[in-house]
Amino acid sequence: MTRTAAELRGTLARPRGEAARRHGRLPMPPLAYTDEIARATAPLYARVATIIPPVEWPFHAPYVHAINQLKAERNAVILAHNYMTPEIFHCVADVVGDSLQLAIEATKTDAEVIVQCGVHFMAETSKLLNPDKTVLIPDMDAGCSLAASITGADVRALREAYPGVPVVAYVNTSADVKAEVDICCTSSNAVQVVESLGAPRVIFLPDEYLAKYVQTQTDVEIIAWKGHCEVHERFTGAELRAYREADPSIRIIAHPECPPDVLAEADFTGSTARMIDWVKREHPARVVMVTECSMADNVAAETPDVKFVRPCNLCPHMKRITLPKILDSLVSMTEEVVIDPAIAARARRSVERMINLKS
Repeated sequence: MTRTAAELRGTLARPRGEAARRHGRLPMPPLAYTDEIARATAPLYARVATIIPPVEWPFHAPYVHAINQLKAERNAVILAHNYMTPEIFHCVADVVGDSLQLAIEATKTDAEVIVQCGVHFMAETSKLLNPDKTVLIPDMDAGCSLAASITGADVRALREAYPGVPVVAYVNTSADVKAEVDICCTSSNAVQVVESLGAPRVIFLPDEYLAKYVQTQTDVEIIAWKGHCEVHERFTGAELRAYREADPSIRIIAHPECPPDVLAEADFTGSTARMIDWVKREHPARVVMVTECSMADNVAAETPDVKFVRPCNLCPHMKRITLPKILDSLVSMTEEVVIDPAIAARARRSVERMINLKS
C-alpha cells in the first residue's frame, strides 16, 4: 500500500545511537514496491530503461514516487547536478545542469524549498543566490576535494604575497573562499572572467589543471593554486591513448579539470554543459567522456544511438546523495544550509559579478 506524505512524516524513525546523535536522524526505512507504484512510475522508468536494469527499478520506484509526491506538498524544487545517478537526474529532478546553472535557475522558481542534489559548495551557492529560501542538502558530508583544498585564510595569505593581483575563484569553492575573492568563474567562462579583469596577471584558484588550461587560452599570466579534483586527476593520457589505439574511430572529450596529458589526447575539451551539448550535436558512434561516470549514464539515456566507452571514475561525495536520503531530507526538512550573513553578503558579490559579466 502506498504511504502518503503525511504517513511518511509520521513514521520517520526517531534518532537513536551515535549516528542519530551526530546527524539528528536515521535513514527512512525501506519502502514497498506495489502495483500502484509500478503503474504510477512507468513513464519515469521509460526515461531510464536503457541504463537501469528492470531488476533495480523496484528498489528505486517507491522512493521516486514518494519524493515526487512530497516535494509538491512541501513546495520544493529538486536541483540535480550532472553527476547525479540516473534515477535522481531523470526521475525526481526539476532542474538539472552544472552547479551554477542550478543556482541561477533556482532563482526563477516560486518554490519555497530547494533540495540540492550535489555537493556542499553547490548548496552554498544556491543559498547565496536564494537567501530567502530554505536550502537543504540530503547529506551534509557530501564534500569536494577542490573546495577542501583552500580556505578563506589561504586567500588572504595569497593577497599578501601578491598585493594588487586580482583573485578569481572557481565556483567549486566554499562561501568562505568566495567572500575573499574578486570574482567567481565556471569552467565554461573561466577565460572570459580572467580577461575581464584587465590585469596582466591573475591568481586563479583552486584547480591547478583548470588554471593550466586557461593559461593555454589567454596571454594573462595565471598564478595557480595546487588543488585537484580527485575524480578527474585519476585519468591519464596513456589510458586514453590505449582506447584510441584499440579503436581509432573513437572520439574523446574531456573536462578541463583533467591533467594536461589527458587534454592533449582529447578531441574536445569543455565544461559539463558543453560536453553534453557536443555529444548531442555531433552524435559520435563511440565516445569516451572523460569525467564522472554518472554523467555518461545521464547523457546515454538521451542519446541511445551513441555508444559510451567508460573509463569510469566515480565521485564518492556525489554518491552520498541517494533517493532514500532525498526523501528523508524532505520528510524531516534537514539538513539545512546556513551561511553567516557577513560571509554571505561578500560571497554573493563575487558570484553576482560573474553572473552579470557581459558575454
